[in-house]
Amino acid sequence: MDRTERFYIIDQLLCNQRLVSRVQFLEALEVSPATFKRDLEYLRDRLAAPIVWDRENHGYRYDSNEPGAEQYQLPGLWFNTSEIQALLSMDALLENLQPGILSSHVKPLQSRIRLLLDKGDHSVEEISKRIRILPLAAKKYRSQHFQLISQALLTRKRLRMRYYSRQQDDESNREISPQRLIYYRDNWYLDSWCHWRKGLRSFSVDAIKQVEILPDTAKDIDESYLNKELASGYGIFSGAETQQAVLRFSPEIARWVSRELWHSQQQSEYDESGYYILQIPYSQDTELIMDILKHGSEVEVLQPPGLRRKVIDRISAMQAIY
Repeated sequence: MDRTERFYIIDQLLCNQRLVSRVQFLEALEVSPATFKRDLEYLRDRLAAPIVWDRENHGYRYDSNEPGAEQYQLPGLWFNTSEIQALLSMDALLENLQPGILSSHVKPLQSRIRLLLDKGDHSVEEISKRIRILPLAAKKYRSQHFQLISQALLTRKRLRMRYYSRQQDDESNREISPQRLIYYRDNWYLDSWCHWRKGLRSFSVDAIKQVEILPDTAKDIDESYLNKELASGYGIFSGAETQQAVLRFSPEIARWVSRELWHSQQQSEYDESGYYILQIPYSQDTELIMDILKHGSEVEVLQPPGLRRKVIDRISAMQAIY
């Protein structure tokens, strides 16, 4: 009998009987007194089980007066892939969070997450060693900026900021109404209504140079409109007006790409030669071109001609360097 089963037997006995003696536990669990003691300590210390020793009646029981007793429930001890990914991702995010206004709350939250991971027969140390979340190309941002952005976002205030555009290599002053923060590919982006451009824009938080909260109330944009404008095409910098990119992947690389979700509205099929044909909507092509190029000679852009020409130009420029 493993520890998981023993925990459930201990819980079942305590729930079904008002009082359970040590002898009853040892007979039911078929373990040594030392193992039973370790199980009780784990349940009390790690899972916050309100188990007490009743000296007067010489037995163990659940004590409803213990702190947190009303909320206590022996949790499920197995995670599916999405659950363990969510817990490990949250743990990784908190581990790498820069000091800020939430610093005093982060450690208890992280402890709670690790407590959830530490259930069952595998310790959090073992899980962390065997299952890892590795951030990729995460950019640094100023924590004080993030605090102001979050405050304005939740209190529905406008922001004035100085923003650096990498594409144009210049800075501009913007007044924006923040709508939502997005964590995408290990980086933060701020979806906002730009009062200068009079339209929705997505800003990379790390490119914000200066920011201040304004007293003016933020303009609220309907969520369905936000999704239509900013989530209809491929990538984080999207738009409502889209084109269809048609990509052809070699049979070899298709073994991997065919398992990937590039966009919620993608369409795909195999042609008669075993090539994988992927169609995805896009508006701005910057991110799409980068993802196409990383597959090298294993992918070809079939449509539209403009996207194909841009990829050819990039390849030519690369060839000139080498």
